[in-house]
Amino acid sequence: MQPTDAPVPVFVAGISGSGPDHWQALWHAELPHGVWVEHASWDEPVRDEWVTDLDAALRGTAGPKVLVAHSLGCTVVTEWAATHTDASVVAALLVAPPDVHAPAFPAAAHGFDAPLRRRMPFRTVVVTSQDDPYGTPGHAARLAADLGAELVDVGPLGHINSDSGLGAWPQGRALLDDLLAR
Repeated sequence: MQPTDAPVPVFVAGISGSGPDHWQALWHAELPHGVWVEHASWDEPVRDEWVTDLDAALRGTAGPKVLVAHSLGCTVVTEWAATHTDASVVAALLVAPPDVHAPAFPAAAHGFDAPLRRRMPFRTVVVTSQDDPYGTPGHAARLAADLGAELVDVGPLGHINSDSGLGAWPQGRALLDDLLAR
């Protein structure tokens, strides 16, 4: 049973969601008290709709929360934080944030071309990979600076997804466990 004061992990996946072999899905399965943010369209994301979905999930979840985002989910979290206030969100783990202006950014994603950013009102960790095709370490460093976040470089792990062959990704899980313990 989950203690009532322990933070609830809220999983915010990127475009196309996270398949069953993705670390987010594996962590969610290990943390049955976690919340998965759902969207009407996983393949043609619309910024305002995805931000609204995240806000609804947060409002529908009691107690303190830690956001666990990957890829476009990171952008959704930063967009939400720039326009919403929720003191129950105590931390965020933003893994492989994409550069919305990079050539590899999915054309199917709508409304993400002018990202809103402000200093995060909660502890935030941005995780980058040396060879992420969707966001360079330089992009992640600028994002972390804009957000007032910690930056963690995990080396060459691609987009830090199931294609990277990470399984449950223990290194990332240690970062999450640290955020959940605080």
